[in-house]
Amino acid sequence: MATNVMQSTITASQSVPQLSKHKKSPFSTPRPNFGRFKKYSSSEFRVRIACTAEEQKSGFLVKDNDIIALTKASLCQAMEGLNRGIFGITSSKKREIEDMVMELEANNPTPNPTLNLEKVSGCWKLLYSTITILGPKRTKLGLRDFVNLGEFFQIIDIAEGKAVNIIKFSARGLNLLNGQLTIQASFNIESSSKINIKYENSQITPEQLMNLFKKNYKLLLSIFNPEGWLEITYVDDTMMIGRDDKGNIFILERTAYDDQL
Repeated sequence: MATNVMQSTITASQSVPQLSKHKKSPFSTPRPNFGRFKKYSSSEFRVRIACTAEEQKSGFLVKDNDIIALTKASLCQAMEGLNRGIFGITSSKKREIEDMVMELEANNPTPNPTLNLEKVSGCWKLLYSTITILGPKRTKLGLRDFVNLGEFFQIIDIAEGKAVNIIKFSARGLNLLNGQLTIQASFNIESSSKINIKYENSQITPEQLMNLFKKNYKLLLSIFNPEGWLEITYVDDTMMIGRDDKGNIFILERTAYDDQL
């Protein structure tokens, strides 16, 4: 689902001329001036706003931040019920999401995010990723029936140049077992929008959960290891989008620190 927004501009040459009181105005019925057209990639959801001269004088215009808000709302709706895309989605849904991602990237309010790291700092929750766990991988990791994936968090400490990824799990059994995979990494700035990430260490807690993954721990780590580069293509006060060197897209929302992390 995406959005088309039309904006109109009125130049001096387009203004309504002064008419004699004794002549009937040919402009008695104002015609909409469609002006510039801002195109959204997806065609499933369109909003068009036609502004007459009177409407423009009253400020009836869609601004860039309104475009961003509309796109973010559509994107969040499109991601509902997808379980972050980790177990696969349809190709049409993937294209729909990526179209809206590109629209946000084109209207990024923070074009140089590594020069404004305070925008990136803090705790983020993963909403969607093109990383997938399918087929034999999902079976080996017990992620079909026995083990459930919980929330994904990323904590970025710009003062220390550190990033911590936390993936929550719960395992069924005689007692419900909750735990997490914690991956610690360091990062340095490569460009105005790109950072290099270096893996440092990882662990699964508690030990009982580690025992479940021990045989396939390398497989699990290969899926979630963040090492490589990451380009931050969009960031505002509540949402961040990144693309990594493996071609993956990540959409995250800012969240409050949780004592359980």
